Amino acid sequence: MSNSDYAKDVLVSADWVEERLDEFESDDSDHRLVEVDVDTEAYEDSHAPGAIGFNWETDLQDQTTRDILEQGDFEDLLGAHGITEDSTVVLYGDNANWFAAYTYWQFKYYGHEDVKLLDGGREYWLENEYPTTDEEPDFPAVEYEASGPRESIRAYREDVENAIDRGLPLVDVRSPEEFSGEVLAPPGLNETAQRGGHIPGAQNISWAAVTNDDGTFKNADELQDLYAEYGIDGDSTTVAYCRIGERSSVAWFALHELLGYEDTINYDGSWTEWGNLVGAPIEKGEADD
Repeated sequence: MSNSDYAKDVLVSADWVEERLDEFESDDSDHRLVEVDVDTEAYEDSHAPGAIGFNWETDLQDQTTRDILEQGDFEDLLGAHGITEDSTVVLYGDNANWFAAYTYWQFKYYGHEDVKLLDGGREYWLENEYPTTDEEPDFPAVEYEASGPRESIRAYREDVENAIDRGLPLVDVRSPEEFSGEVLAPPGLNETAQRGGHIPGAQNISWAAVTNDDGTFKNADELQDLYAEYGIDGDSTTVAYCRIGERSSVAWFALHELLGYEDTINYDGSWTEWGNLVGAPIEKGEADD
């Protein structure tokens, strides 16, 4: 396999986006570029021309239920920014696309067909001196009609319990310190769970293992070999999780979209839910060699 042998055409290069900036800046809804992060301060300072800014926490989460948007709210958000269900949407963001990958997963959950990630994300765009601006676009509002939801790509508590019972692959993409229970969150981020550790039977395969140093995704051969080392080949249901569902979306994207392992599901409740559940089993300690 080579980079062109990904299972799905879901990655675009920075060059591809730069060549189409006029289309992304146009009021026409055919193309939309969206930067997603946990806050929008960096976006407000500079972003790719024509890029819309989404705040993952306030725009893409229901703050009352700590859940993804209801379908109607998702439709309202996209329609308000000039996105239709037929738009080609390219997503990108910080941390090698953590929150962009989560947003991609949410787009797929609600059935958006033509959505892609900008390979390398925001850092790649800036470090390689692609064009930026501080002007925020104001596209005409349109109607957006979602399909779905597609529950086949989402894991709930009962799916995790089933994976434990059946010995199905559980991929914990957090740091070794989070996995072992030494810490509850990455440095500088809020602790969101009462207990540390990992789901019984989970394997610690970092989200960063699927990307190169520049934040771009490894090629298909490398990804296949990486997961094969842990016995993951797409033949059984694989559950990815992290702390709040964003890093696991990167692994889900690599497994489900790039490798075509269709029976991969993202547990977006992740450790924030599991680590707070009364009676839910956990394990502590380092991963087995």
